[in-house]
Amino acid sequence: MSVLVVGLSHRSAPVSVLERVSLNRDAQAKLIADALDAEPVAEAALLATCNRVELYASVEKFHAGVAELSTLLAQHTGVGLEELTPYLYVHYDDRAVHHMFSVGCGLDSMVVGEGQILGQIKDALGLAQELHSAGRTLNELFQQALRVGKRAHSETGIDRAGQSLVTFGLEQLSAGRDVPGWAAGKRALVIGAGSMSSLAAATLARAGVAELVIANRTMDRARRLADSLAASTEGLTVRAVPMTAATGELELADIAVSCTGATGLVLTAEAVHRALTDRPGRTLSVLDLAMPRDVDAAVHQLAGVDFTDIESLAEASADAPMAADVDLVRGIVSAEVTAFGEAQKAARITPTVVALRTMAADVVEAEMARLNGRLPDLDDRARAEITQTVRRVVDKLLHAPTVRVKQLAGTPGGADYADALRKLFDLDQEAVAAVSRADASTGKGGHE
Repeated sequence: MSVLVVGLSHRSAPVSVLERVSLNRDAQAKLIADALDAEPVAEAALLATCNRVELYASVEKFHAGVAELSTLLAQHTGVGLEELTPYLYVHYDDRAVHHMFSVGCGLDSMVVGEGQILGQIKDALGLAQELHSAGRTLNELFQQALRVGKRAHSETGIDRAGQSLVTFGLEQLSAGRDVPGWAAGKRALVIGAGSMSSLAAATLARAGVAELVIANRTMDRARRLADSLAASTEGLTVRAVPMTAATGELELADIAVSCTGATGLVLTAEAVHRALTDRPGRTLSVLDLAMPRDVDAAVHQLAGVDFTDIESLAEASADAPMAADVDLVRGIVSAEVTAFGEAQKAARITPTVVALRTMAADVVEAEMARLNGRLPDLDDRARAEITQTVRRVVDKLLHAPTVRVKQLAGTPGGADYADALRKLFDLDQEAVAAVSRADASTGKGGHE
């Protein structure tokens, strides 16, 4: 089995296309389930963020896998396959692993080095585990991507190469000024209470806004976020309001950040225009981090509004300076891809080695039973010593070939050595397959 990735992101598709392929959690689960039902697919997982949708699968057949995953993405997003295909990229085997690790390190993010992607990868793995669609291969891939991402952030200064999308967006609104100096004393409205909205609210609180309003469809979530921020930020006034009150709160706000899972507009141009009517001379700064967009793009044309959305951030980030640490992270990714490949190849040998040792143990057991039948008067101490001696002999005879075959697994044609081992010892192929199935089912274990 090899890893296959078919997807699109801000690097391959315009925002207008990314908006159309956005999937809520239920739609993601349905896509994963349908992918798992496809003939070439053994495992499936989906990484869906505001600027990427990538379907990961463990497959035996490359071309059949690409065709199946591409068709499923088109069907579930509602974008025709002919229209979608030019924006899709495909990664296979080591290139797929390299892509996953690069994504985990933030190298493929809109803002290079941002760390939010690690939480999104963890969520994607959690959904796949919940659906029992991730076996050993994808569990190991996603968990290793999390480890590689954490290593990149701890061993390098990749964080200096870029910030979170929230911070980057606020910097764009502040026109290059220091965000705390720009935001201090202002009133801010955050629409939504999910992970991105929570990050935006916390960032604004740290920046020194005087008042913060959280608007959300679920009031309990809005209140929990508001209470948490009020408890952790001295002197900050925080209120939670229902989503229906958002446009009214907009009239009092200096900064508005929106990131919900809504499929339609949350703030229309008319609503923003009304909010500006009774505030002559004041400017409203609006940041839309949702995909699909929460705020009408026509807001760009309103006087008195500074507006930044995902599309604007994509254009601005293209000119962002790259830090030298990015090269260090690329080196980490390359080394980790090699190590992951070698570990996977060695893992493919393991079922054969386990089957060989199991057969050897069965032979020892059978011979000792035969000895007990021929020498029934043998005392327990002597019988135990003979058993231990036979086992040591078998272990010593098997040690060199089993260790060596694992070493050779990472070399070109490594799988041939496992095949040779099976033939030389006349191992039952079903016994080897049974070990593989047991390993795969164990690989569906818990979260990172």
